[in-house]
Amino acid sequence: MYKLYKKPIVTAFSDIKVPEPRISKFVLFLLKLFTRLYLFLFYGIARIVLKDDMSLINPFKRALAGDSRCIIAFRHPNGGEPQLLTWFFLFKLWFYARKRKVRFARWPHALMVYGYEVVRWGGWVPRFVMPNVGAMPIHHSKMDSKGMARLYKAITDGPYPLALAPEGQVSYTVDKIPRLEPGIIRIGFKAAQQLVDKNITAPVEILPISVHFRYGSWGKIIKIILLKRIEKLCGFSGREAKKFSFIDRMSRCRDKILEINEDRYNIKRDTSLPFEERLDLVLNAALETAERLLGIKSEGDYFARLYKVRQTCWDRIFLPGVNSLDDIPRIERSVKDLMAGEAWYISRHQELADFGWYFRCPLPTEETAFHNKIEYLKNLWDFASRTMGGALSNRANIFPKKMIIHAGEVINLSERLPQYKIDKKGTITSSLADLERIFLNCIDEMNKGNRDRFNEPETTT
Repeated sequence: MYKLYKKPIVTAFSDIKVPEPRISKFVLFLLKLFTRLYLFLFYGIARIVLKDDMSLINPFKRALAGDSRCIIAFRHPNGGEPQLLTWFFLFKLWFYARKRKVRFARWPHALMVYGYEVVRWGGWVPRFVMPNVGAMPIHHSKMDSKGMARLYKAITDGPYPLALAPEGQVSYTVDKIPRLEPGIIRIGFKAAQQLVDKNITAPVEILPISVHFRYGSWGKIIKIILLKRIEKLCGFSGREAKKFSFIDRMSRCRDKILEINEDRYNIKRDTSLPFEERLDLVLNAALETAERLLGIKSEGDYFARLYKVRQTCWDRIFLPGVNSLDDIPRIERSVKDLMAGEAWYISRHQELADFGWYFRCPLPTEETAFHNKIEYLKNLWDFASRTMGGALSNRANIFPKKMIIHAGEVINLSERLPQYKIDKKGTITSSLADLERIFLNCIDEMNKGNRDRFNEPETTT
């Protein structure tokens, strides 16, 4: 497979045609055979824990029976959540329901929503698998009436829940909610209105799912190895590192990487400013550099600008509407290859600006929970990786780890529809605030007591 983020792209490609979503029994059979191994090898998932199982089973039961329309809002802090949840819904949820003497009207499944860029950087595997498990592509930064119509039809027609990440993308943090996008709420209200127009009484429910990671004794060993690798990248000797505590060693690396980026963007160093403010200057410079090189205006909020840069770069690498490059003149092909190579390097600025926004957080302390120290160290590796031209695919993996799935209370949007008709903006804002509150409640529940133990007496698989 062509590793798009392992080495620079120097060739333009024809457009990728994603077939209409369908559910292939053959592909589901392949997933049943290989996905569990894939989740361990690529994401380090050794155990899966389902907390408060009826909070997940009951909404699925209503949706699969046609008594409701369900939109799953799942946290996306690490990168592998869509794959794991798809596998879990398909091959494990039914057995948990049977243990609780609950029978589903049909075999459980959820239709994942993903950005078109995933099948561009992901290679042939997601291009083959995702359309064949009913996953639905959507554009983040440009009008996509066909994609949106597909989503609404999936919700109103049922029977499977629609699943998407309200964070919009990977958020790099488990115990905080850096940001939520209102799109999932808007989609839910519009679908609820469409059901009313069709005289269908089934309510539209938002089912929040929070995911959490915990690490065992191997995590302590790999944590040390990973920090040594980061120190080596920064030019620090192992002998010198022994003089510092683990937290101080992370701080040294963080500051060194920040200084390198300040030099890169010709930012005058001001050590009197806190790390977060200095990093903000770097991120704004990186995003402005990408926009300037692409010749696009700095319009909209920070993430709208990020999405636009990302879309523009991918459109110069995978040419929209171009089915083949074989018949174009050689000189024109060479120019398109040059533009693709330039776009790849420009997107390195965008990748840094993207990840860095989430990295504006204080260093952990000695009292910080172990899983949060691990998370910060992984993000420190990402900070170094993005500085060197890496992306999400270069994210470090510390394994084995346990993943905990925790469903929160359901938000019934149909009950709020009368208020939505009166005050759309206010109702969307309050519903999004409720979603954030539920996620935070799940986080608080998970962090009560000693949650860093790898082996807990929970329902597991």
